[in-house]
Parts: sequence; structure tokens; C-alpha cells
Amino acid sequence: QAIINSTITPNMTFTKTSQKFGQWADSRANTVYGLGFASEQHLAQFAEKFQEVKEAARLAREKSQDKTELTNPALNITSHQVIPSPIISSNGPGEDKLFRSQSADVEMSTEKERLKKMLSEGSVSEVQWEAEFFSLQDNNSRLVAALHEANANVDQWKKQLAAYQEETESLRQRVAELESQGTPDSSSENNKEELSQSLEELELLLKAKDEEIQLLKSQKCGRWEAEGEREETLQKLQVRLQVKLQVKLQKLQVRLQVKLQVKLQKLQVRLQVQLQV
Repeated sequence: QAIINSTITPNMTFTKTSQKFGQWADSRANTVYGLGFASEQHLAQFAEKFQEVKEAARLAREKSQDKTELTNPALNITSHQVIPSPIISSNGPGEDKLFRSQSADVEMSTEKERLKKMLSEGSVSEVQWEAEFFSLQDNNSRLVAALHEANANVDQWKKQLAAYQEETESLRQRVAELESQGTPDSSSENNKEELSQSLEELELLLKAKDEEIQLLKSQKCGRWEAEGEREETLQKLQVRLQVKLQVKLQKLQVRLQVKLQVKLQKLQVRLQVQLQV
């Protein structure tokens, strides 16, 4: 925790740089401190109190200068002259000036203590903000890694789909060759339609996967109000998407393999029968 122990002087300034951050500058010492606050309200309170203390310091300096100007001319008066003391009078201006000076000192001391406390709290808030910033950086890195992994899975699924498409096209060509040699039956047509439907389902699934990946990327570029909600939503989307695609691909793969085996067996039987005839 960084604690700033400083006396407010009239030449110091505090500038608001954002909703929760500000700069405390001292032109005489050539120093600038960055202060972070838990909320914009705390920053506004600190800025207001800083201005009050700064104004009190300015008034105290002016009063001190006025008092010096009143006492310095007395040094030039000759010894035979009688100098009336302004402090001796019971209700004179000297007593009023002394009372106001003491009140200003007490007020400045109180304000300094309150300002030290606020600065200490601001330092704690700054440490908390730094910890939260590093946490957000870590979460962002993990989300980027998850997106890269999802993209890699998409590429792998695209390759599998291309292989299925190639295998399906090969089967279609063989079916076309056999159909050119004989009359196709209704079961062959049904199998062919089922294969086409399976292929279309795979293509739709791949399209949905691409759309959800694009959605994840667009959400990553935006600014969400709650980082926890963002991370939780992305994790849920990724888990749900992976489970859904894996289950769907496994089912379609099993269905496709079974149908292909049945189709090949039927085609082989028909080919043997035609050859025998």
C-alpha cells in the first residue's frame, strides 16, 4: 500500500483524468501522483475536500502575510515612540485576528488528518484496482486461448466433414454406376436420401458452429459491464457448443457408417446377382 503523507499548499492541483482516477500535482516539487478511487463519488468527494483544504491553506498564508505586514512597520519606529500592543485590547482587532488564526490552524490540522485517511483509503483502492486489472488480463488470456482452441476444433471438424463429403460423393458415383446397369429399387432411393440428409445435417451443424464462433469473437471485442458474467457466458457457450457438436458428430458418424455398410452390402449383392445373370 502506498501512503502519501503531504501538506496541502496553494500551488498544488488535483485533476480528474477519468471517472475513477485523478492526478495530484505539486509544481514546486515537480511531482505527480496518480490516485485511484473505488467510485466516481469518492473521487468527487476527494476533489472537493482537496479544494477546501487548498483554499484554507491559501487563506492561512494570506493571513500570515497580513500579520507580517502589520508587525514589520513597527521595527522602523524610533525607541522614544510608544507602540500600542494590539493583543492587549480585550475586544480589539488583534484578539480577533489571533482567534481566527488559531481556528484556521485547528481546522487545517483536522482537514489534514481527514485527507491522510482519504489518501490511505485511495491507496488501498488503487491496490485493489491493480489486482482486478491483472485478474482481467489473466481472464482475457484464458478466453483468447479458448477461442483459439475452438477455432482449431472447427478446422478439425471441417476436415472430417470434407472427408465425409468425399466418401459420400464416391458412394454416389458407385450408386449411379449400378443404377445405370439396372433399375433402382425403393430401398436404394431411401438410403440415398438418408445419406444426403445426413450430409446436409453436417453442413448445417458446421454453419451453426461458425456462427457461434463469430458471436464469441464479436463478444470478445465488446466491453461488458461485468467481467464475471462475460467469462461465465463464454465458458457456458464453449462447453455447450463442444458437447453439442461432439454428440452430433458421433451420432452422424455412426449413422453414416452403418448406412454406408448396409448400402455397400446391398450393392455387392445386386452386383453379384447381375453378374450371375
